[in-house]
Amino acid sequence: MAAPVRPLPTLEEFRTQLRRHSLKATRQRLAVHQVMMELEHASADEVREELARRGSCVTVASVYNILSQLADCHIYARRLSATNKMFFDIENGRHIHLYDRENHTYRNLVDDELSTLVAAHLKRRKFKGYSIEDIDIQLIARPTRKTKTP
Repeated sequence: MAAPVRPLPTLEEFRTQLRRHSLKATRQRLAVHQVMMELEHASADEVREELARRGSCVTVASVYNILSQLADCHIYARRLSATNKMFFDIENGRHIHLYDRENHTYRNLVDDELSTLVAAHLKRRKFKGYSIEDIDIQLIARPTRKTKTP
């Protein structure tokens, strides 16, 4: 059975995760995490824009480096959009994504039945020369009616 999407890590839990990876809880890392707690899925550009709205002057390169480092430590996860733009996901546990192809946004989709069916099917399969490490399901969709992007 698929693990349910966990609650987002609090600032204190985030600090603990950083310590586990011998990373300092710098002002910039904490600011990036606070924005990601609200956005959940975002590109470095989106995080930098939100930081700028809040009065923080952080370059997009610095934001990208922070997000990449957190993904490398498995604190965040990476998502590659249909337009080859890198998005980061604050939830790194197993869950399904619904990718909106028109608005280039991600939504978490909790569907334990689908996750269980896929995991059970793949458990019975062998792929010569490979072992399955994880399952990542992304559904690519288009809105059925025009939606406004935030």
